[in-house]
Amino acid sequence: MNKQLQIIIFLSWIISLVSTLGSLFFSEVMEYPPCELCWYQRIAMYPLVFIFLVAAYRKMNDVFYYAFPLVLTGWVIALDHNLLHYEVIPESAAPCREDVSCSTVYIELFGFITIPMMSFFAFSLLATLSIYLY
Repeated sequence: MNKQLQIIIFLSWIISLVSTLGSLFFSEVMEYPPCELCWYQRIAMYPLVFIFLVAAYRKMNDVFYYAFPLVLTGWVIALDHNLLHYEVIPESAAPCREDVSCSTVYIELFGFITIPMMSFFAFSLLATLSIYLY
């Protein structure tokens, strides 16, 4: 495996690790309850930490085939969550239950960076890096 692929896998691991720790910080420290779409995004993100870590350690050339389905799934869910969050999709179409709304804004940095947007950025970065692994 060449050095460039090792760097891409390491960066992917860092992005997935920071995203995982960030989501845990928001729910466990800040006590923001995750909605149903947030849980689905977590399901897609959390295994990526281990997939990229093992790929970096074992110098796996075929990590794309393991990581990309999760990255793509998380990206689609994050896109849907942002469309719902910015009221492009009506809230009645959300899979969220009554107790935790998928459209609640807990954080809004610079007027547009919300928690779903952070997730979308993370999955977009991972998708871009994963394409280089192909």
